[in-house]
Amino acid sequence: MSSKAVQDNEQTHFRTCNLCEAMCGIVIKHDGEKVLSIKGDKDDPLSQGYICPKATALQDLHEDPDRLRQPVERTKDGWKEISWPDALDKVAVGIKFVQQKHGKNALGIYLGNPNVHNLGGMLTIKHLLGSIKTRSRFSATSIDQLPHHIVSMHLFGHMLRIPVPDINRTQYMLIIGGNPLASNGSIMTAPNMRQKLKDIKARDGKVVVIDPRRTETAEIASEHHFIRPATDVLLLLAMLNEIYAQGYADKARLNNNKAASLAPEIERIADFAKDYSAESVASITGIAAADIKRMVTEFCEAPSAVCYGRMGVSVQAFGLLSQYLIMVMNIVTGRLDEIGGLMFPNPAVDVVNNSGPGYLGKRHSRVNNLPDFNGDYPVVTMAEEMLVDGEGQLKGFMTVAGNPVLSTPNGEKLDKALASLDFMVSLDYFINETSRHAHIILPPVSPLERDHYDVTFNNFAVHNVAKYSKALFRKHRKAKHDWQIYLALAKRLDKKVSMATKVERLLITLFGPKFILDQGLRRGPYKGLNLKKLKKNLHGVDLGPLKPMLPQALKHKDQKINLNVDFYQADLDRVQAMIQEYDDTKILLIGRRHVRSNNSWLHNSQRLVKGKSRCTLMLHPETAEQHGIKDGQDVRVTSRVGSVVITAEVTNDLMPGVVSIPHGFGHGRKGVKQKIAQAHAGVSVNDLTDDTLIDTLSGNAAVNGVPVQLEAVAPETSNLDTTDSATTASDSESSSAA
Repeated sequence: MSSKAVQDNEQTHFRTCNLCEAMCGIVIKHDGEKVLSIKGDKDDPLSQGYICPKATALQDLHEDPDRLRQPVERTKDGWKEISWPDALDKVAVGIKFVQQKHGKNALGIYLGNPNVHNLGGMLTIKHLLGSIKTRSRFSATSIDQLPHHIVSMHLFGHMLRIPVPDINRTQYMLIIGGNPLASNGSIMTAPNMRQKLKDIKARDGKVVVIDPRRTETAEIASEHHFIRPATDVLLLLAMLNEIYAQGYADKARLNNNKAASLAPEIERIADFAKDYSAESVASITGIAAADIKRMVTEFCEAPSAVCYGRMGVSVQAFGLLSQYLIMVMNIVTGRLDEIGGLMFPNPAVDVVNNSGPGYLGKRHSRVNNLPDFNGDYPVVTMAEEMLVDGEGQLKGFMTVAGNPVLSTPNGEKLDKALASLDFMVSLDYFINETSRHAHIILPPVSPLERDHYDVTFNNFAVHNVAKYSKALFRKHRKAKHDWQIYLALAKRLDKKVSMATKVERLLITLFGPKFILDQGLRRGPYKGLNLKKLKKNLHGVDLGPLKPMLPQALKHKDQKINLNVDFYQADLDRVQAMIQEYDDTKILLIGRRHVRSNNSWLHNSQRLVKGKSRCTLMLHPETAEQHGIKDGQDVRVTSRVGSVVITAEVTNDLMPGVVSIPHGFGHGRKGVKQKIAQAHAGVSVNDLTDDTLIDTLSGNAAVNGVPVQLEAVAPETSNLDTTDSATTASDSESSSAA
């Protein structure tokens, strides 16, 4: 077809990219069902034309020949396509068999991260969960943002009442354990982070990054300080101590502090950190006492300031206490609910008032006695629950949009545990490292075949907006949406439901989940906003900047901030034990993100994996020399749970004694059906992370700060050293990796 003919047939579609938290507006040019281009939407009120490289993956995902279009069943002769009625019937039979033989809780379910990027899934998953009736539920939350939820539940009365940095107006941003240039912002929906950080500096502000690695964010920051992994809690205690020592939280200041005046226990905070001076933590953290004191002074003296901590803070041994200290630091310095500080978004769909507040520890896991959060057990318990005999042992499993073999600690152990199950089903696009164990895989439609509204991440947006995107392509008549799969299974598994549930399921079947969205918009805080209005505004509706919301935002009955001092202060005993036992000679492993990747599931896009291998072991020249390792050489990395061989990348971007491997790789296991990902297999960092290393206060996985040993591998040894689980990674994996 000539270029003129293509132009004549060219159509334009506006939507929101749903691959990460940034909610970037995109413009898709297409000719019928052929995507011609994907670019940023300059008229989108949030992203204003910015997109990251991942946006093109929407086309790649839609067109991927490895993506399943029909259900498949694993047989002795391999995978076979089966019809939807047969697949759904067999899944229902398998689930009933497990639960009738071993009990309701013998069927486990894991919900992966992509669920929260899916409108239909978010609004209808309750029907699937309600029909299964199992308490054995797990999700990606407990290897991610769980501490944020618990802190917000305790302090503000709801697990989703999470304040975010007012990055567009702040003068001083302290980033601890976060790399928003790679993540596009996380628990902070903020497209074009590079420009936003540059803007802070352009208005004579300052950006300070605390991280064991000189990250992409640290590269453009005003200042960067290396910190030993998992010692953030000591830095934060020292900073809190210094805030009081310098008089920035004296009685007079607290009396004029709106947030502090709403916190009855605020006077107890002065004693919380009294034993942790900057001098006492400097040697362990690696940050000089003078720098700690100066950062406190600058933070408190700035016209506006915000302290933000993310993955590096959350997924370590003191993740919950550290996130609590970050929140307390923002409160006592008067930065909560203030312009340029930490503020509460006001989304068009009020998820806080339409969901429960959350709870911690109503039940504890069978084997390791770890607390549940809002009905989810920690992911570190999954394999044990499958492998340890006894009443309640998991005998069946369902994964929904998740690949926990690659994304949770001790993946090799989970890999073996999944192989032992009586029945397993996966709702997934691909035959991947986890779903290859399933007896049946149920694939939903691609993102371009479904409507989208970001129910979840508008709740964390740094600017209030609302945008609805119709499906670009009509789904094939034999394909099913996620919500159609949920309802079909729910109908087969549980016929005894209330009339209200029957009516809701009928309405969803007739009109799709968008009728629930419309109800949410109409009940929301913006008068006159509904689905009809959003359909007319293809680029989205600008609802304005963040505004102060206290005390109305507080969900405790007394509309106070409950600091829960006793709960968090009890964890200081563990901090003291850590100090006494600290060994600064250990090599500690951390993860890392990349803007061209998203967890484990975008490595089958050639555009996103091209270039030199990203799955390398970063280490400092001093660390490399101590172990006889040269740049480009294969290295054996060993932890308590496993060992991998990976190529060394010697760089000054890591502090001495710290090594880094990106998460999400490890695609070389037998049975995986993703050709491009397999050609760029890499190793799984979660074959090294330890399922016994946890934040005991929350149950969150501690995957940062894992002790490892390093050994240089001779070339002839590394060439022979391959395994079924693909525990090797080097530039020789694929000629296309170079």
